[in-house]
Amino acid sequence: SPTIVTKRTDSKKGNVTQETNVSPSEAGAPGPPPPPRVPRPTLFKPLMFTVGFTGCSFGAAAILQYETLKSRVQSAKDEEEAEKLLQGSQDMTYWHDWWNQLSEGQRTVTGIIAVNAVVLCCWRIPSMQRSMIKYFTSNPASKTRCIPMVLSSFSHYSIIHMMANMYVLWTFSSGIVSLLGKEQFLAVYLSAGVISTMVSYTCKTVTGRLHPSLGASGAVMAVLAAVCTKVPEAKLGILFLPMVTFTAGSALKALIAIDTAGLIVGWRLFDHAAHLGGALFGIWYVSYGHKLIWRKREPLVKMWHDMRSPGAGGSRPGSRPGVSGSDGPGPGPQ
Repeated sequence: SPTIVTKRTDSKKGNVTQETNVSPSEAGAPGPPPPPRVPRPTLFKPLMFTVGFTGCSFGAAAILQYETLKSRVQSAKDEEEAEKLLQGSQDMTYWHDWWNQLSEGQRTVTGIIAVNAVVLCCWRIPSMQRSMIKYFTSNPASKTRCIPMVLSSFSHYSIIHMMANMYVLWTFSSGIVSLLGKEQFLAVYLSAGVISTMVSYTCKTVTGRLHPSLGASGAVMAVLAAVCTKVPEAKLGILFLPMVTFTAGSALKALIAIDTAGLIVGWRLFDHAAHLGGALFGIWYVSYGHKLIWRKREPLVKMWHDMRSPGAGGSRPGSRPGVSGSDGPGPGPQ
């Protein structure tokens, strides 16, 4: 323990006794060993989880597209019966018409927005705080690191944060789904959330800034970057400043520059590493990833088709007369 040395000094006001704390090394007394260095968290498991989850997301999306194409005829019949049931019910007819007026992209992201809203409400329940921090925030120093990589992408503590992310997602939903189709979009969105968190983990581990993060910003940035990359000349504006317009390509460059500066300087208002990870993944996917991943899904779909329809080998998987199974609904990025 630190040694206390007593010094006696004289002053005009009389003798003054001072007690000064001296470190053990200065006093010559043996001290305790220095505290052990906290090891940096290993990222092998999160990396393997990222690879596995991304592969499963695209595999599940390919199978979902197959099942969607297969059930379209039956769903058309069901819609006719539903319209008959809706007749005479003004409330149900109103909601049915409102739903049909939405684009396919807007209908697709409605579920994502609903999940984010439910998670936001869960943050307001005191008894759930411990579980929310454990599973719905991502931190490389936490014992639970893999599952939060997915769940934190649907988690917002601030309603303003959630509204901003969901507004951007809603705005770009029609464009991204028209480019990729809803199944491929869902795979990209989920994968982007995990990949952006993995990039965040890596930067936090390297810099030693081991603080928790949450939010859909990484996945939303992937959507924004993908659309801006495919349609760089599209005109965008600011919600409350409609007179200010700029091209999608310029907006993407500005966002990447801001997040790069924030990452270098060490701003902690946002998780800039996650933003950059999501944006770069979105750019890469529409430029190269679509050809490397989605267009090579045919063997998996064929295997699923053979499992679902024994003895029907030889028919084209994920297709029916008049429907091509090569690129799925919506024009894929070329």
